[in-house]
Amino acid sequence: MATILDGIVKDTWGIVANRRRQIPLAELESRPEFERNRLSLAHALRHDPLRRDTLGSQAPRCAIIAEAKRASPSKGVIRPDYDVAAIAESYAAAGAAAVSVLTEPLHFQGALEHLEQARRISIPLLRKDFIVDPYQITEARAWGADAILLIATILERDQASELVAAARELGLSVLMELYDVRELDKLNVDALDIIGVNSRDLNTFEVNLQRAMEALQSLPDHVVRVAESGIQTPEDVRMLARGGVDAALIGETFMRAADPGALLKTFK
Repeated sequence: MATILDGIVKDTWGIVANRRRQIPLAELESRPEFERNRLSLAHALRHDPLRRDTLGSQAPRCAIIAEAKRASPSKGVIRPDYDVAAIAESYAAAGAAAVSVLTEPLHFQGALEHLEQARRISIPLLRKDFIVDPYQITEARAWGADAILLIATILERDQASELVAAARELGLSVLMELYDVRELDKLNVDALDIIGVNSRDLNTFEVNLQRAMEALQSLPDHVVRVAESGIQTPEDVRMLARGGVDAALIGETFMRAADPGALLKTFK
């Protein structure tokens, strides 16, 4: 039985085919943002000023990747007044280590232009989408992203390796997302700097942060560990930090707030 994720991936292949016909690689590579030096997402997460390795005896803390998204397939429109530039700037001012921007157009009402609008910030910018083709990685660089999200669940072994290599060639960081720790079996973990675990069950859509934290704890020491989905309170973040998680990616919680940056400050 096809899932929502299956439908999104099928739509993504169609989107990529249409864009490839309309905008050749040479045109993407000629965009002004293509030549800009990239920021390291792994470095930003490991060296966030509030992380425990810079605080000595103070309590452990997570870096925060704050996400901008207008809608989701399960919740519909989350933020009608969606000003990506203002949201990204408020996140940066409030102490986010990085900003994630949803660019998927059909199910999340995102756009590549949203990356460009958010690019005024001086912290890493992550393109969050359903990336299945190297063309999308060139798009990410051309529109200003420093990093991309790859979702292990939707990728075959060879496909994942190809996309990681393509990102490295273009100087982009990779956040590899897992839904199940068993997906590590089809990945070259030595080639990955950042791995995230999504706490949402793809079949039931239930969220279990404890399960995600336990999966993250099983990762090798060289990997930056990121918890994703279902993080709603500062106490959730404190629990993750105490469990050795390096960073938390938080989207919907902030997007539902009247002032996302102000809410982020309370998490920090």
